[in-house]
Amino acid sequence: MNKLPGELRAELETIFGKQGLLDDAASLVLFAQDIFCRDIPAGLVIRPQTPGQLAAGVRCLTRAGRAVIARGGGMSYTRAYVPSEAGSVMVDTSSLNEILEINRQDMYVRVEAGCTWKALHEALRPLGLRTPFWGPLSGIHATVGGSVSQSSVYWGAGLFGASADSVISLEVVLADGSILNTGSAAQQNGAPFFRHFGPDLTGIFCCDCGALGIKTSVTLRLLPEFEAVEHVSFDFVECPAQLTAMSQIARENLVAQMFGTDPTLNSVRAQRDSIMNDLKALGNVLRQADSAGDAIGKAGRMALHGRSAVQDSNYPIHATVEERSKAAARAAVARVAEICLRHGGKRIDNSVPTLLRASPFNPLNNIVGPQGERWAPIHALLPHSRVLDCVSRVQALYHEQRVRIEQFEVQCGFLFTTVSTNCFFIEPLFFWPDELNELHRNTVQESVLRRQQGFAANPEARRFIDTLRQRLALLFSEMGAAHLQIGKEYHYRQALRAPARTLIENIKHLVDPERRINPGALGL
Repeated sequence: MNKLPGELRAELETIFGKQGLLDDAASLVLFAQDIFCRDIPAGLVIRPQTPGQLAAGVRCLTRAGRAVIARGGGMSYTRAYVPSEAGSVMVDTSSLNEILEINRQDMYVRVEAGCTWKALHEALRPLGLRTPFWGPLSGIHATVGGSVSQSSVYWGAGLFGASADSVISLEVVLADGSILNTGSAAQQNGAPFFRHFGPDLTGIFCCDCGALGIKTSVTLRLLPEFEAVEHVSFDFVECPAQLTAMSQIARENLVAQMFGTDPTLNSVRAQRDSIMNDLKALGNVLRQADSAGDAIGKAGRMALHGRSAVQDSNYPIHATVEERSKAAARAAVARVAEICLRHGGKRIDNSVPTLLRASPFNPLNNIVGPQGERWAPIHALLPHSRVLDCVSRVQALYHEQRVRIEQFEVQCGFLFTTVSTNCFFIEPLFFWPDELNELHRNTVQESVLRRQQGFAANPEARRFIDTLRQRLALLFSEMGAAHLQIGKEYHYRQALRAPARTLIENIKHLVDPERRINPGALGL
């Protein structure tokens, strides 16, 4: 089943040209793995240049019984696009990367699915525009289509929610090769300016992990860029106080984005050639300063306090406020400070969020540890009321597994953030000595890899991490957690109540009756 029959191969060459097909061994392995999992190689990689070309290719492949799986930037870790059967055909969307329309009058932007968040941000910024959610931290590689399919958070999520909350219309290729438009663009003579025209068809194809169709373009709302940006950091002695303060800040809708870390992650970050040494980021900070005096002051303070803000903290919160005016921004910072002080926080230097915001899409050297360790996270989205209990239960599992954690030299850390006023994101993450895969070596800068010692293959430790993540996924399901990038790892279909499960199964059957579009994703 791996090798394509000659007739099918010839038909695909007619559609894509020989240059639009990859079947060398290295590509078949690289495109079929994610940050954590390397399993079944692809049978072929197709590289469409147009939506029509993709539609013709999907129609051809599904009729031949081949599984077809879309891949965006490749930065997920839940087997979302990792094939579940031999001979699967991967769709490399990187050539569908055009910004199709920036409509300043109607305030939307339409982009092809393979456009990266970094490219979109750089195109909108000179116009004084932005999307409400404007990318994950991996936005140098992460694509708009991939993030909408997987769902993602960070830039702008504190005020405006996850990636799907900024989407107003989609263009999707279905399994039979037909092309579907959603929202107001679904009607004859329509434009993609509004999401809710009848039942929300846009929402059905958001967060689907590419299981219901393959996105070719995404339309997002536009906002004017905020003029006033302020940064604030606080440290806490204990985790519960940190989490309680973050929840209160989120409920009051004060910050555009914020994150918290724990001592383990602080230690890992301090060991890196980190953002504190990023001259480009520092240059961006200085260019954004109000005056020469302000620039000199910021440069001196960051040189003196920047790294210590990471390595000397316990449970820090780093937040960014974005408002229409400086007065409003400073008022929000003052309220954040009031909340943090009330919960025992101590104000620390704000270099971390300042540098991060100045250079929001850095090379993804942090998908490995400081010495080349493997890294794998898992996460849960929870209501504020369940966060403290969830973190306690995760820590209890670590205590139960402490012998094996020590045996395999696993470092267990936490990353926290919030999504709008109503959602808390917790991400347990693990570093352990193990060899890197092709995706790591293809993503991390060569200059960084050369400085790392690297490690031999450690399959036993990897199996332990896989088991630990499965235990955590079950724990999260028991707590009623939601997830981004559900993929093929989190409990979704099996966790749904019967009416919802039946509905999503029926939708899958309607749009993909032979289960040829990313089979196994969402448990379908």
